This record gives sequence, C-alpha cells and structure tokens, in this order.
Amino acid sequence: MLDDKQTYFDGLETRSADARSADQLARLRGQLAAHQMPAISDLSELAALPVMRKADLVARQAAKPPFGGLPVANLAHVFQSPGPIYEPGGISHDWWRIGRFLHALGIGPGDIVHNCFGYHLTPAGMIFESGARAVGAAVLPAGVGQTELQVRAAKDVGCTAYVGTPDYLKVILDRADEMGVALSFTRAAVGGGALFPSLRAEYADRGIACLQCYATADLGNIAYESAAMEGMIVDEGVIVEIVRPGTGDPVPMGEVGEVVVTTLNPDYPLIRFATGDLSAVMAGQSPCGRTNMRIKGWMGRADQTTKIKGMFVRPEQVAEFVGRHAEVSRARVIATRDGEMDVMTVQVEAERADAAALAESIAAVMKLKGRVEIVAPGSLSNDGKVIDDQRSYD
Repeated sequence: MLDDKQTYFDGLETRSADARSADQLARLRGQLAAHQMPAISDLSELAALPVMRKADLVARQAAKPPFGGLPVANLAHVFQSPGPIYEPGGISHDWWRIGRFLHALGIGPGDIVHNCFGYHLTPAGMIFESGARAVGAAVLPAGVGQTELQVRAAKDVGCTAYVGTPDYLKVILDRADEMGVALSFTRAAVGGGALFPSLRAEYADRGIACLQCYATADLGNIAYESAAMEGMIVDEGVIVEIVRPGTGDPVPMGEVGEVVVTTLNPDYPLIRFATGDLSAVMAGQSPCGRTNMRIKGWMGRADQTTKIKGMFVRPEQVAEFVGRHAEVSRARVIATRDGEMDVMTVQVEAERADAAALAESIAAVMKLKGRVEIVAPGSLSNDGKVIDDQRSYD
C-alpha cells in the first residue's frame, strides 16, 4: 500500500554520512554559542557535554519562568506538559519537523487530515497541524472525544488520513461500523502510544496504511517509520545519542540505552536532552533509501529508580559503582523479596573480581548492603536495565 520508491521530502534524507555530519556540526556550533557552552571541533565531543534531564528543566523553569533562562526566539505559543514543563512553539515552516514523517506515509496535497491530537495546553495537535501544512494537506482539528460527531465529520468532510494515538483510530472505526458509516481513511500517522502489531494488521485489513513516529513536546520529531518498516529513521533536525542509563556515556552499536537528543532548532536549542526512553541503534541503512541512522523505537523507560529497604536506588548510583572498578564492565541491581524482606542482589560482569570488595563499594555508593553475583562478561541481557525490580505487588 505504501511505495518505498516515492520521492523524498527533501535531499537531506539521502545525503552521505559525511555531508550530514558536517552540516550537523556547523549547526550545533551555533546552538552551543546560544547556550554559552564551549565550542567543539567534532561531533564525538558532544558526549563530553552535560546531559539535561526533565527534572533539571523543571527546576530551571521554576527558578526562572517560563523557560528556565534557555534561549528562545520567534515565540508564537506557550504549551504546558506534566511536570509542569513549559514548551515554546513557533509558526515558521514545519517548526516541529513532522512534515517529513507525513510525507513518508504518502500524505500530501488533496488529503484532509483528521487530527485527533489535543489542542489544549499540550502541543500535539499543533505539532501535527504544522506538519500537515508542510506537506500541503488540509486539517480537520478534531481533538479527542465526541466520537459520534467525529465519525459524522470525517464522513461529511471526506477525511482521507488519521493522525492521533494508535488506539483511538480503532474507537472511531468501530463507532463508524455501528453507525453504518463508511469512512475514507487510507493513511494513519500515529504516535503517543504503543502501536501493537495486531492493531497495525487490523488497520491494514481495513485498507489503512499505518506508520508511527517518535516525537515529544520538547523536541518535536525524533524518529519516524518509512514504508520499509525496519526500525525508525532519525529526523534530520536532531542528533540522537544512545547512552548508558544514569550517565551521558554512549553505548556500543546495538546496545540498549537511554535516548538523548540535541535539537538543531535555532528557536529553541536543547543540548543533550534526556528523554527517559530506552532504544538502540540499528546497523545499516533503511531499504527505503533514507540514509540517516535508525533506532529500534521505544523499548521501555530508562528511569528505573527503585525503592529497596526504604532507600531509593538510582541508575546514577549503579553507574558510579561501575566507574569505581576497572575490572567491572556492567552491573545490574535486582530487587526481590525473601518473605517480607527486600533483598538487593547486584550482578556484576567481570572476568575476575573480589566479591567482598565489591560488596563494600556497593554499600558505600548505594547506602545499602547487597549480595554480589559475579557473572561472565556479556551475560547480562541487552535490554537497557540497570535496576530490575522483580518483586510482586499482587
């Protein structure tokens, strides 16, 4: 239903790695200057800069509202997300860069987009409206709720594409069936929730091609699917790193870690902003011909902070423990129960190590005593977990 060989949104999607890196470095230098941060001579030096987490942004904004003193230009809207976090919005061409994703889905002139993302306080509705405008499509700003009215409007207006969360499309389609109304959706651009394979298959059976993107209110589009449906292609307006949770250190190719994003939007430059999401870099290039890096999509949350024996254990503490021991390559804290008591076990990847010395270090860093299990290097699962809470709360 989708054509892998359709024309690309622009020439950026198929440029060489060298051309992309040179362009990103030039634009990044401008962002760093805006933040009054040190200049860099190579993209690899980005990893030495500090990571900004959402908690940091909340604290900065509380101290200096609304944007924490970050450089903001061409402000047209102010949005609020849980935290609360306030995000700026612009009205220049495709400010959040969603047009690239919609184009990959085949949405363009002549389409009417049924936009079921919210327009109140949060920016999702505006994000996708600006993307639709960038590809020449019209928009029905439907929002969420009043499903029967949505079905009638989609029918009367002749909406050809849906944008919204993956599951709400099914709500609309099922209600249309109950009403005996045939809708004209042939494309669905979804985000903000998990797109399960069974749901994608159900839409395909109804003649609706469905692709998903990975976007946030702070960063705009981060990555998106193409017709190839092999991972998610990183957007051309961001630099994505995958780092070990609790640190800013990039992980090896293919290892699961936290998604850290640097935007190249001069109106609102965010440097090394931690999303709290887990993913991994995929090797190779997408069969659709787009040449940018691919990630595997959403693979869980990196914020694995867990309370054990009344004390919080954080990924940053696990990283500090590993950093203290050259013989340790990775570690994982496992929380279990023994009767009514919490038990903390720390699995440590090492060729040879002194378990007693490691136990002392764990107690010093995490303020808790824990069992130590020394395991072979490479034996811990590649799932991004550094804290695994296995306790049952049933």
